[in-house]
Amino acid sequence: MADPLTPDSPRVLIISAAECFDLLDLSELRQSLERALMAHSNGEADVPPRIAARSEAGLLATMPGNIAGMGMAAKLVSVFPGNHGTAVPSHQAIVTLFDQNNGRPLAMMDGTYLTAIRTAAAAALAADLAARPDATSLAIIGAGVQGHAAARTFAPIREWTDIRVASRTATNAQALAAATSGARAVATFEDAVRGADVVALCTDASRPVIDHAWLARGAHVSSVGGTSGGEIDEATMEAAGRVLVEWRGATTNAPPAGAHELQGIDPTKVIEVGEVLAGRAEARSSPDDLTVYKSTGHAVEDIAAALVIYNRAVATGVGVHVQF
Repeated sequence: MADPLTPDSPRVLIISAAECFDLLDLSELRQSLERALMAHSNGEADVPPRIAARSEAGLLATMPGNIAGMGMAAKLVSVFPGNHGTAVPSHQAIVTLFDQNNGRPLAMMDGTYLTAIRTAAAAALAADLAARPDATSLAIIGAGVQGHAAARTFAPIREWTDIRVASRTATNAQALAAATSGARAVATFEDAVRGADVVALCTDASRPVIDHAWLARGAHVSSVGGTSGGEIDEATMEAAGRVLVEWRGATTNAPPAGAHELQGIDPTKVIEVGEVLAGRAEARSSPDDLTVYKSTGHAVEDIAAALVIYNRAVATGVGVHVQF
């Protein structure tokens, strides 16, 4: 007779970082993100605000979520800014996917690459919605993990004729430019931003890395960094006609759940990406409008990415089943 305190343990599919990289198709990811973000804006997701335990060196955050009829998952992610420049990433994560019907864990996968690429893919989706249709120049600020991810995900949304890359470390900018078709490294953030139609901020800076005076009329600014402080200057946030977010809670919750730049913002100009996808809001009011996308990361994005990885792993027999 089975011990009721020790029920049969589930078989969990373990998927490595290398396997996640091979399995996560960007076009499938975009479709999954669109579905997830619309579900959230339609009230079909249950996602509590992110919480974190802090140490002197960094933080450990937990991000659970459920999307009705789509998936349930939880992510543990550590953010240690001091790891920049070392062999250890500043952001490291594990994602566990659960069965929505009975709660059994289905899969556990590396979340470090998943987090980077889903963050960049959501930013590219927002830029595709908010940037001018005739945008041809892109500035990428930051040449670390998120800068490389942005180069991949922003590439297909427009026909870029000029891609400028800038980093606090010149050799990093040169390496990213060399790996990106049509890109060139420039000396300063200002050199990259001035005249750019789309500006992708991919740093983990604790203070603004751009100045509103550098921005071209009608530019779109995307910001995915700023865990320990805001990447975007106050003047840019004030001048923005539309501010796109994953969830409005980013404006009402203090960091790390919310964003530094969104604290105290005028709520009337804040729009969820899911609302634009559902046709209930417009991302841009005119060609001269300055638009901003401010990411905080959201569990529905983790679910969207994890499902793409898991479904393809099951279909192709990738990964290893472990009996817990």
